[in-house]
This record gives sequence, C-alpha cells and structure tokens, in this order.
Amino acid sequence: MVLNNDMKRTAPNKDRPNDKPGYAARAAASKILAAVVDRKTPLDGMIDTEHGNPAYRALGPADRALCRALVLTTLRHKPMIDQAIASLLDRPLPGGARALSHVLAIAAAQILYLDVPDHSAVDIAVEQANADPRNKRFAGLVNAVLRGMTRRKAKILAELESVSPIPDWFAERLSAVYGADTAHAIGRAQLQPPTIDISVKSDLEGWAARLGGTVLSTGTIRLDAPSGAVSDMDGFAEGEWWVQDAAAAIPATLFGDLTGQRVIDLCAAPGGKTAQLIMQGGQVTALERSKSRLRRLEQNLARLQLSAETIAADMMEYQPETLFDAALLDAPCSSTGTARRHPDVFWTKDFSDIEKLAEVQYAMARRALDLVRPGGIVIFSNCSLDPLEGETVVERLLADGAPAERAAFPAGRPDTLAPFFDANGAIRTTPAAQLDGKTGLDGFYAVALRRINR
Repeated sequence: MVLNNDMKRTAPNKDRPNDKPGYAARAAASKILAAVVDRKTPLDGMIDTEHGNPAYRALGPADRALCRALVLTTLRHKPMIDQAIASLLDRPLPGGARALSHVLAIAAAQILYLDVPDHSAVDIAVEQANADPRNKRFAGLVNAVLRGMTRRKAKILAELESVSPIPDWFAERLSAVYGADTAHAIGRAQLQPPTIDISVKSDLEGWAARLGGTVLSTGTIRLDAPSGAVSDMDGFAEGEWWVQDAAAAIPATLFGDLTGQRVIDLCAAPGGKTAQLIMQGGQVTALERSKSRLRRLEQNLARLQLSAETIAADMMEYQPETLFDAALLDAPCSSTGTARRHPDVFWTKDFSDIEKLAEVQYAMARRALDLVRPGGIVIFSNCSLDPLEGETVVERLLADGAPAERAAFPAGRPDTLAPFFDANGAIRTTPAAQLDGKTGLDGFYAVALRRINR
C-alpha cells in the first residue's frame, strides 16, 4: 500500500495488551459496523442486551455506551469518514481489507467527531490491526493514516462540509422527490443527535418542569438536556410517561376523542400509539404478529397501568367478530424518516426495499379497510420519507377501487400542524422541518381514509 508522500510509517507498539480500557468496545464496534455495512444487518438487533452481538453483550454498561456511540457516529457520518480516509491514501484499500476499513472508520469517527483523545483512537486501532492476522501487515498504514488525520483534522473537516452525509442512492431519490435544496437540508438534519421526546398521561406542564423539558405545541415534551438512563428518570417506573418521537405521536392524536369507539391498533408494538388511543378514550384492541414484540407491548402497558385487548395475529388473516369503528395502521416501511435515530437504515436498505415495502403497505392498507365498519376511519401512517410508501399507496388504493375515500382527520386540522398538510389533507413531516421553531422531527406520513360501500 502506498501512502501519501508526506506520511511516514511509524512502527506500532506491540507490547500493549488487548485488554486495555476501551479496546473491547472499539473491537465490538468494528464488528458491528461490518455486519451493518457488509451484511446489511439491522443495528437494533445487534445492540440488544439479551440477544445481540456476543461481543456487545460481553461488554459492561460503560463500554456498551461507548460502543453504541462509536457505531452510531460512524454510520451517521459514513460518507464523510470514507472521504477523509480516501484523501489520506494514494489508492483505495484492497478488496480483501474490508475488516481493516471498519477499524479505520471507527477510529476516524473518534478523531473527527467524538470527544476522544486522538492518541487513544490511533493506538487502539493499531492494536486491532495487529491482533487480526488478516490486517497485521497493515498496522503501519493504520498508524500513518490516522496520525495524518489528527494533524490535518481542521482542514479535513472543512473539506467534508461539502460531502453529503447520506448515500448516493438516497440522495438522488430525495432530490427527485423534494428538490435539491430540501434534499440537502434533510441530509444535514441527519447529523443532529436525536432528541428525546416523551408523551405523558397527564399534567403536561408539571412533568415538563420536573424533567427539565419543553412542551411542544403538539402535546409532546422534548427533554432539553437528559442525562442518565431513561428508566431511571422520575415518573418512568410509575408509568407516568413513555418515550415517543414528536412526529410518531402525531397520527394517533388525529383521531381526537375516541370515547365509546372500538379501535384497533394494527402492527401495535411497542405500544406508544396504543397508549395514546387508550388515553383518548378508545376501547382498544392491539394486534401484533410477533409474539415477542406483543410481550414487550404488554409489559409497556402494564408499566403505564393501561389496559387493552392484546392479540398475537397476522392482520392479513385476522377475522374480528365485529368490525371496528376506527383503525390505526402504522405500517412497516423503510424507516428512512428515522435515520437520526437509526442511521443504519441507509446502509441496510436500498431503493428496491422501498419498492417491496410499498407493495406490503398497499396490501395492509387494503386489509385495514376490511376491518372497520362502513363509515369507519383508517389512519394509515409510516416513517418513510419516500412518497412511494405514502402518497402513491393511497393513490393506488383509490384508483384500484378499494372501498375508501379520502377523509378529514377526526381531530380536524390543528393549527400547529398546518405547515405539514398537503393539498389532499394528508400530513408529511421531514427531518428538515421545524415545529415551534425547533428542528428534530422524524419524517412521517399520515392520511385518513373512510370506508365506503362499493
């Protein structure tokens, strides 16, 4: 491997043990990054404390937090990190050096974007290379590249300002749908750390004051500077509130008062929207195909001291004895609107996944209409930014003769959401949008459909 001429190889220190503080967290982060990028494995499953990646589960709490921060930061800035590394090489890494590329990327994320001592990032990356027979011959290269990065950090960061933080396939799709300026704004918004938003059962202003949060006009509390584990915060164990992004909380609120109505929450886990529907007065049935996810929903409702009928069933096969007055279908999707929280979606999915998921959503929305009585309302929503998974699904349903018509949301058109309504009465938010002058919304789509007789 040829280095830039002004970069000097430095012999790595081989005497340091691999159990030094931080080594295991960085080694686990490199393995998890490889699984996301090379094998398109979703990140959430790998950082699950019970069933996740073995290297992650072997870490203590502090190292798990470090590992998560390393992987999330690397994925969030991956195009910039790749460009930074490439700028310090005369030619690309060989095709067989994929594991090495992930070691370099994790180290570069620390140098460029995290408050980690540069020498620690460099030294442990060199040790990782030395510990892997495939990469040992590249240890000197790792040392030189990363030390060069520490010396040129300010210049590199300035050059990276023009690099899009999202992959080309998605950047091109965003530009085609929203235009170049909005696409750029959405891309930059993905770099912001996600907020922690919560929904409360009661006393909105009181809990905002107690938890140090701000009440948004949609009725969500945004925590201003949370510290420590969410489960340790005041009111969590007592079931006074639950974590729910401000945008994710919108669809259920659009039903308004549900007193006396039978409502089914389709694809209900983990239960945040179910809780909302209960609090709005509905007699709620929560349907979830996955038994493990349904157990999680039941645990969440138990903590919140809320009650709903819970059923483990596939909505495509479920046959209720009596049709419902209303249904909420928060459909599975590409999740591109949640990339601030889940930056792995850009690297585990591509446009073909969006097309496939749009077909799934069409079938599910069509089935949801069969589960409500004539005149009943279905709110169809998802957290995709692509209209193929939103507007196009609805247009296709209506064109194909589904027993539906567009309807106003039962709650009307709240003034605070006016900027997000489209000409057809649906709502779409993006990470570039502002609510109450604040950024930090997930991308979301929601529309109301009324069942009619055909």
